[in-house]
Amino acid sequence: MTSMAEGIAAQHALLDMLYRRHVGPGQAYALVDFPNHANVGDSAIWLGETRMLRAITGRSPDYVATWDDFDAAAFRRACPDGVLFLHGGGNLGDIWLHHHTFRETILRDIRDRPVVQLPQSIHFRDPARIAPFSAIVADHPDFHLYVRDRASLDFAARHLSCATDLAPDSAFALGPQAARVAADCDLLMLMRTDDERRAEDCSALSRVPGAVVLDWLDDDALPDTAGTTKAQAYDRMAEARVERGLRLLSRGRRILTDRLHAHILATLLGIPHIALDNDYGKISAYIRCWTEGIEGVRTAPSIEAAVASLGVAA
Repeated sequence: MTSMAEGIAAQHALLDMLYRRHVGPGQAYALVDFPNHANVGDSAIWLGETRMLRAITGRSPDYVATWDDFDAAAFRRACPDGVLFLHGGGNLGDIWLHHHTFRETILRDIRDRPVVQLPQSIHFRDPARIAPFSAIVADHPDFHLYVRDRASLDFAARHLSCATDLAPDSAFALGPQAARVAADCDLLMLMRTDDERRAEDCSALSRVPGAVVLDWLDDDALPDTAGTTKAQAYDRMAEARVERGLRLLSRGRRILTDRLHAHILATLLGIPHIALDNDYGKISAYIRCWTEGIEGVRTAPSIEAAVASLGVAA
């Protein structure tokens, strides 16, 4: 059994080594595909990415953008010779197609410097979309792909002609976290309400006495970013969203979740939890690769099994 502190430190060290392959002190870089939405997990990734990059380079990104406001000319003016990093997460594939289409655009249009895809999970629901993406990847002269689990690594080996490596999720760069509020419920159930939720009978959740069920897809008021640079504004928004997620999770003495980053942030908070899967196995694949055996981390194959493991009668 590995302690939570040891598990966090090991993944942080791997991320540090990974990032240092591509940038060093004082070097310019860009980071694009800022997740300008309320999902806490994507903001946790962004914040881990920018903290790691600032710690290594000693500087902020020279250029940042969302998927829908990237300007190639502005990017080249701001960052004429730096690496272009693509934000990591779980959108390499066709579930969240606007992010994937943006990635394809970057690989087609930005060919004069390295492009690094930070750790992602890969999943295509429509196999017909794989070949066009494979062709775009094969045509890029300097693309490096990091993936978060072995299923994604196997996919890349079969379909993608690029340098590919296994890496932890960048949210682990945030390091250990202190509880934001005193726990007020025995079990916090942070459950997906989006397109990745697994089709499953959820009625067993109602049998758990004193449990609180919620998701984290609604923003609080975001901070005032007047007078900041775009990179600073993005960090402030990401910080506010991650703080909201940490406050929510801190309410539970134990947590049940089918969100990967609820699992990751609960680990950073040191809160015991049970992880369920999303619809295509992303969470179990990550746990098998990186967090299995860490104290306080358990998995369950179904909601019914998770509730039973809590000692709740049928």
